[in-house]
Amino acid sequence: MSAASIRLPRLGGFSIGKGVVLAVLSAAGFSAKAIFVKLAYAYSVDAVTLLLLRMVFALPFFMLMAGMGARGAAPMPRRAWALVLPLGFMGYYLSSVCDFIGLQYVSSTLERLVLFLYPTFVLLFSALLFRRRVAGREWLALSLCYLGAGLAVTHDWQALGAGSNVLLGVSWVLASALSYSLYLIGVGELVKQAGALRLSAWLCMVATLAVMVHFALTHPLSAALNLPWPVYVYGLAMALLSTVLPVVLMNEAMRQIGANQVALVSTLGPVMTLLLGWLVLSESMSLLQLAGAALVVGGVASVSLRKK
Repeated sequence: MSAASIRLPRLGGFSIGKGVVLAVLSAAGFSAKAIFVKLAYAYSVDAVTLLLLRMVFALPFFMLMAGMGARGAAPMPRRAWALVLPLGFMGYYLSSVCDFIGLQYVSSTLERLVLFLYPTFVLLFSALLFRRRVAGREWLALSLCYLGAGLAVTHDWQALGAGSNVLLGVSWVLASALSYSLYLIGVGELVKQAGALRLSAWLCMVATLAVMVHFALTHPLSAALNLPWPVYVYGLAMALLSTVLPVVLMNEAMRQIGANQVALVSTLGPVMTLLLGWLVLSESMSLLQLAGAALVVGGVASVSLRKK
């Protein structure tokens, strides 16, 4: 019997096969991003410089992905090209800058939990902009999410001290999640027209250009990249392990097991970040934080996997 013919057990309504493994690896890669950022911050590097390293190291792979996505596909519609610039700016530049700044003030777990609220913002924006009715079960899920986020904020406030900038960090990460949710609303229909891989690659290239301009306007070029070698290692790790590889794995996982099941697996992300933050960064862990994480993950899973 060949390895390809082996069927693994079924759990939670789907089989544990290649698609699920790819989705788990993708979630792990995205979850590790905050850990790499925190490790690099120990060398006194600023958020924009670190983001520049991540995007520049990933740029050749974005270009390769754009070429692969265009192979054998119809040309991108003019409407898609017209929206690439604003959506790339909002989704992968503005959101990332806010996120990296926020990580200077909060734990990796709190950052991940607040960022993980973006599906709830998509739901609320859809209700506001498109008059979509929010069901009672969804309001309950939203309440659980925000209660859980509040518990996680309380944990960081207690762990880092009342004089810390926890609320400032949460505000930055919240801005990141809001920006990303608006980006998702704008990009939804374009994915069908342009293809997920090709569109993501072009949006990331636009964001890379925006980061480069931001860096050039705010940093002296002569000394800004004179950094300790571990910072370059963490930047490369973010580019490969927490940017390019998770995107490729997620696209392949969605092709194999579908978007809903990938969304279900992605709820492991905050849990992975919590464990990595505890193991690698020695961040504190408490029952309050665990309860907050459970509420956020449960609420977001309910919102993300709601029946259409």
